[in-house]
Amino acid sequence: MMVDRRQGVQHSSPADAEAAPIPLYRFQPPVGTPYGLEVTTVEDFHADHDDWPWNPPRPGRATFHYLILITEGELRHDVDHVTWTVAPGQWLWVRPGHVQCWHDPGTARGPFVLFESDVLRPDIATLLRPVTAHDAPTVLTPEPHDAPWLERTALQLLDEHRALGRRPLATHHALRRSLLEALLLRLAHSPDRDPRTSHAAARSTARRPLYDRFLDAVELHHRELHHVVDYAQLLGCSVRTLSRATRSAAGTGARQVIDERRLLEARRLLGHAGWTARAVTAHLGFPDTADFGRFFRNRVGLTPAAYAARQATPGTDTPR
Repeated sequence: MMVDRRQGVQHSSPADAEAAPIPLYRFQPPVGTPYGLEVTTVEDFHADHDDWPWNPPRPGRATFHYLILITEGELRHDVDHVTWTVAPGQWLWVRPGHVQCWHDPGTARGPFVLFESDVLRPDIATLLRPVTAHDAPTVLTPEPHDAPWLERTALQLLDEHRALGRRPLATHHALRRSLLEALLLRLAHSPDRDPRTSHAAARSTARRPLYDRFLDAVELHHRELHHVVDYAQLLGCSVRTLSRATRSAAGTGARQVIDERRLLEARRLLGHAGWTARAVTAHLGFPDTADFGRFFRNRVGLTPAAYAARQATPGTDTPR
């Protein structure tokens, strides 16, 4: 119904022609679906794609958001090498650029929303930064008094999406967008009871504009810019100002933010994509493989080769 209509764009590393790229899927909904929003259910998605993407499991990235509410059963889903288990009443949110890999949904049921970032109005997008950010919590557990409202709104959004042709197109889209924005706003401001993700959400809410710009810059330039001074110059501020803003918003140093983003990309490429250490070294701008090896081993506790071998063994992703 949806995935077979999305365009996969592959990127390979010039340093290693044998490196297997992770497909990048762009939003391309079924013909006749207006604007950058599509709504279905996990069960319909599974029924319409019984041979994809869980048989066999294949990783990929998307340029749009995946938002799933589990109402029955249990869903297991890999996001950036962590296997998440989503129980009834919880929401799985995969942001653009995350490497994800499906498990067989089995008996999992619930609304499934796919949307592009620019479907949201700019003022609403600003309010939603705590949950749309790249490092925001993957699994959200709303407060009990919010959960029934969120489920009803998701089902209303599904009903309106299926009602194409019942109302004028502009009205139909306005209703879909309004329901989506209401859903996301309520979800964004319903505190998570898991202290690990609550802390991450609180940090996101506390971000300053400079820190937001820094995160955006790191996302765009982590391959070629590796030092705090590079980003300070790019953002038009001093190293001290950037470091203070990062420490205040995230409780960590600016250099650590840069290193963590490079490490995440290295894990993505060594894991699901199967790149060699030599290919990752060139792709992420390390001077040589020895330097990359030290960087990776000091943070992961494994050599790049050992990590890649472990990821190639089924069932070795970190469970959550």
